[in-house]
Amino acid sequence: MVLLSQPKPISPIPFLCASLLILFSFSTPFAFGDDTPSAYEVLQDYGFPIGLLPKGITGYELNKETGEFSAYMNGSCSFKLENSYELKYKSTITGVISKGRLKDLKGVSVKVLSLWLNIVELVRDGDELQFSVGVASADVPIENFEECPQCGCGLDCNKFNAFLSSS
Repeated sequence: MVLLSQPKPISPIPFLCASLLILFSFSTPFAFGDDTPSAYEVLQDYGFPIGLLPKGITGYELNKETGEFSAYMNGSCSFKLENSYELKYKSTITGVISKGRLKDLKGVSVKVLSLWLNIVELVRDGDELQFSVGVASADVPIENFEECPQCGCGLDCNKFNAFLSSS
């Protein structure tokens, strides 16, 4: 008479490790190797400099057929550009983008004298950007927007941080 031994139970740990390894090896390229351009890269695709948006854009939506877009930040943002205007961005910025033109803009305003005016349109004209608040506009050299400003301190964060650390 032959006695058959009962099979030993298989430990679930190697199976679990193999499953996780396979899962991560397939998901990592999609999570980190995503070819979706950033909001800043989309601006460049339409002929605008990245510095139109402050640092900290967390995401965006773009309808490539209509040009309607939304850009998102974790909160509102304001800063003063050195020897220039004070700007304020809401946590959601919307508008319609096309090559060299942003129209129906909402969520960006500029302080002129003591009034906050909504910037409603931007047009690129060669090396100039024309900012429109509806009744008036201003031409600004595009080179002023080559780098992204930072909320709170704009483009002059080194002086701002030095002031904070000396207080």
